[in-house]
Amino acid sequence: MSDASSDRDENSLYRVLARKYRPTTFEDLVGQEALVRTLTNAIDTGRLAHAFILTGVRGVGKTTTARIIARALNCVGPDGEGGPTPAPCGVCDQCVAIAQDRHVDVIEMDAASRTGVADIRELIEGVRYRPVQARYKIYIIDEVHMLSNSAFNALLKTLEEPPEHVVFIFATTEIRKVPVTVLSRCQRFDLRRLTQDDLQGLFSGIAAKESVTVEEEALAMIGRAADGSARDGLSLLDQAIALGGGKEVLADQVQAMLGLADRARIFDLFAAVVRGKVPESLEILGDLYAAGADPAVVMQDLLELAHFLTRAKLVPATLEAPGQPETERLRGRELSERLSLASLARIWQMLLKGLGEVQTAPIPLQAAEMALIRLAYASDLPSPAELVQRLNGAATGGAAPGSAATGAGAGTAAGGSPAASEPAASAEPASPATAMSPPPMVSAERGLPVSDGAPQAALAQPLAHPLAEPAPYEDPEPQLQDQTPPVSVKPQPQSFAEAVALVRAQRETILANHLMDDVNLVRFEPGRIEICVRDAAPPNLASRFAAVLEQACDSRWIISISQEPGATTLREQEREEEAGKRAAVMQHPLVKSALEVFPEAELVARRDPQEVSAAAPAENENGEGEQDA
Repeated sequence: MSDASSDRDENSLYRVLARKYRPTTFEDLVGQEALVRTLTNAIDTGRLAHAFILTGVRGVGKTTTARIIARALNCVGPDGEGGPTPAPCGVCDQCVAIAQDRHVDVIEMDAASRTGVADIRELIEGVRYRPVQARYKIYIIDEVHMLSNSAFNALLKTLEEPPEHVVFIFATTEIRKVPVTVLSRCQRFDLRRLTQDDLQGLFSGIAAKESVTVEEEALAMIGRAADGSARDGLSLLDQAIALGGGKEVLADQVQAMLGLADRARIFDLFAAVVRGKVPESLEILGDLYAAGADPAVVMQDLLELAHFLTRAKLVPATLEAPGQPETERLRGRELSERLSLASLARIWQMLLKGLGEVQTAPIPLQAAEMALIRLAYASDLPSPAELVQRLNGAATGGAAPGSAATGAGAGTAAGGSPAASEPAASAEPASPATAMSPPPMVSAERGLPVSDGAPQAALAQPLAHPLAEPAPYEDPEPQLQDQTPPVSVKPQPQSFAEAVALVRAQRETILANHLMDDVNLVRFEPGRIEICVRDAAPPNLASRFAAVLEQACDSRWIISISQEPGATTLREQEREEEAGKRAAVMQHPLVKSALEVFPEAELVARRDPQEVSAAAPAENENGEGEQDA
């Protein structure tokens, strides 16, 4: 009686879906067509390798594939007379024993717990003996990258020339940690991640076998969360079925289980952020957080949406892909058409940085809010090319589209800008001071001239966001008809010393010091400098020198390297000049008299008369130096 009840208890034990529906033949493997075709042909033709290595992310079927290979090589068929076959029968003693992990000739070793050379020596000792029951003795080593270097070295000779009755099958998630000497002795198979469609098809079939109804949206959520791993997805599906009572799995249940945000609300949050509506963005994020969404998951969803919109802008067929939800198709098209590629790239970078902050912040919600605020104010900044174009238009007097008042109105229409609109300056007759005022400032919002009457009001307006206006996001080209470019009036150095001084004025101190210490001038003429460079100079000195001069002078400069020795360096010239001046000071009668009275005195510093006269007014302004006067 007790034996019968124990058998009934064992049979009633629940097996998780990942174990219950583990593939037993090559046909059951999902998403690994290349591997299946290669191994099937190898078994049919008898071209079997003595060692295989299987790599891929967790849960794609590496150990399962190794067991299928072991069954395929040792299957004898229902009648006991069969040979190696790509379709194991599953009923012979060999197949049953391997499936139940009790076959004496199929040895599985976990390299994560048995990493030493002693374990490998024990394995090598067993290789010499022929199989007890099966056709081949199969050694399956899981997580083989965990073996020590000594263990790998001890295995090399046996792995290169094993007995004909031995087959090694290695599995690893870290193929880069496996020595090249081991890889070269094995046939390598890369098990790829399962696609979203493969996972949804697998989950749908298993749910039908379990007599459970699962909504399509719920399957899509589980497939995305599985990230290409069948085992991870089946574990989530198991959990979702338990949550639904074993009969029905709803999308809302899966969303709550995974801590995900509603896809439509993610679109709302994204649109509010790119419009600059900060209060609305924070309200949506607060609602998602109150509903159980993890701030880090919300940031990941925004990142995924930014990537989706970028792909939709570059490849419009993405929106029409089979199985694309209607929400993503319609709203994705609207957002991708209104946002420029530069804005999407900037949004991606800022979200990526924000995700890292959310994952490490002590209060993730606050970090997510700060990231969204930062994105709302900076996602629509003009690109460097646009900014230069606008500045050039203002400098040449070209009128940009619209007016300052229109730009301010655009900032108000964004709906979420903290800056309030200020009244326009009253129209008054221009005074002489106004007539002689410098050129108008340029608004950072739309590249519009800002009058002197109300510069702060216009500059205080936030950036106009692309979705706040019905017009397309891209700004029209500024109208520059009948405008001639301004003639450059920047100073042009007339000597090498002036060119170096100009480099120092551009705050390129390190480059200027190299030009002073490590460069000998060979030839100088305006627009062209020929130099001899010493070994201590950086390799890109000439190109950097030319670039700085071109930027400072607004003209092209050619810097060429010569093998001629050239003149002494500017630093050496300074030292020679200083030494001559010090020698002249030492010959001064007053200095000679002082040295006669104080023979041990030394000349510590020397000051030119020009420096003294230049320093005197500054001292007088501070109330010093009146006694000398």
